Amino acid sequence: MARPAAPAAPAAAPAAELEPGYWEEACRHLSRRDRVMKKLIPRFGQARLKSRGDAFTTLARSIVGQQISVKAAQSVWDRFAAAVGGAPARLEPQQVQGLPLVRMREAGLSARKCEYLLDLARHFGGGAVHPDQWAAMDDDAIVEELVAIRGIGRWTAEMFLIFHLLRPDVMPLDDLGLLKGISQNYFSGEPVSRAEARELGEGWAPFRSVATWYIWRSLDPLPVDY
Repeated sequence: MARPAAPAAPAAAPAAELEPGYWEEACRHLSRRDRVMKKLIPRFGQARLKSRGDAFTTLARSIVGQQISVKAAQSVWDRFAAAVGGAPARLEPQQVQGLPLVRMREAGLSARKCEYLLDLARHFGGGAVHPDQWAAMDDDAIVEELVAIRGIGRWTAEMFLIFHLLRPDVMPLDDLGLLKGISQNYFSGEPVSRAEARELGEGWAPFRSVATWYIWRSLDPLPVDY
């Protein structure tokens, strides 16, 4: 069966909550191509990926939340946002760059996370990343820009592609939840290698982000926000 053309990516930095326009097409494609998806997709009704906020704030929140619980991350984020004088929903690079290090530490940030946030602010404030061009750039080019920022690895960049930019065909092979879900849904719980997951994902293209989202939902029915 011929693969449908990958849909155009949405705007690079959505300010309001957005849903991907390709979702229904993706569900039809995956249901035709994959027996597991055909059973899995109807279980979650009208739930969709949603993108909200701006690129800088989204990445800053991802850094703040590294290696701590969701509850702790929200508490630190609220204190950090208050310290820079911004609304929790949107910060500007200049606000972060202008905040004394001692104030950042008082908000509950580790020294390393302070360094990461300042490097993120320098990249955005100095034009080393190009959010206004991301809509015209392919996924790998955006990942290359993002992983040059301290504290952002490939996994974080791929989560950003899926949850913020709503890119349709991302398969985060370093995600343990994805591998676990593939194991449970396709291999009767047997361990799955990245190579096996990649091969399976070929049948999901060009909607691997959507299939990945449904695999995650099979492990945790609550929609993921990023």
